[in-house]
Amino acid sequence: MVDFKNLSVTEKDGILHITISRVEKMNALNHKTLEELKVAIQKAYDEDSIKGVILTGAGEKAFVAGADIKEISEVPEVNARKFSEYGQEIFDAFEKCPKPVIAAVNGFALGGGCELAMACHIRIASDSAKFGLPEVTLGILPGYGGTQRLPQLVGKGKAFELIMTGDMISAQDALAIGLVNHVTDKDQLIPKCLEILKKISTKAPIAIAQVVECINAAYSKEEDGYQTEANSFGICCKSEDFHEGTSAFLDKRKPEFKGK
Repeated sequence: MVDFKNLSVTEKDGILHITISRVEKMNALNHKTLEELKVAIQKAYDEDSIKGVILTGAGEKAFVAGADIKEISEVPEVNARKFSEYGQEIFDAFEKCPKPVIAAVNGFALGGGCELAMACHIRIASDSAKFGLPEVTLGILPGYGGTQRLPQLVGKGKAFELIMTGDMISAQDALAIGLVNHVTDKDQLIPKCLEILKKISTKAPIAIAQVVECINAAYSKEEDGYQTEANSFGICCKSEDFHEGTSAFLDKRKPEFKGK
């Protein structure tokens, strides 16, 4: 078992709970935390017992209040590109995870925190959560995929406005523009995530993994989304889960998927 310093990582009832735990730093993302996030999300890829992931922040104030500014300020120009690419690589691992990943946004999700939430498949926010990409106030721009994922979620015009102004918005405004899926009371945040994951867990795991492939392909310049969909459809039709699902439908019973 990995000895995590900046994360709490537990598995319960098939759900991997990843909690960023740097409360004194508002859960800011430093290099060590990014390294641990890479290890933590890999567990969802590697372990069949894990059916879904919930990512949240420790404490009452922040999901992730951004990247570690002191660390960023010390990055030399020659290393800045690698600094950005490293964060992108880790956030891509969340986005491409074959198991559903939900961000439970319990407070401030700013800068790298907002980018991390956007890399998750689904975002649930507490009614006190705040979102923003304020990097331009520091003389930089979002470097962990924010300039790419925000337009996908809220549209080009709104993305320009939010990134160029650096404005922070409420959970309710985030819901209105499509940045989050649901807003709940804080005490209902994790239960709402578990409710969604429980529903997804009744569906065919292979089909769910292929859904991730297809939706991500829709935003990829390297892939033809329609061809990816056709390929994925073929993969599903070769699975035992497909035969179980169709048989169960015809027999008027609930399917018992095995992910095969």
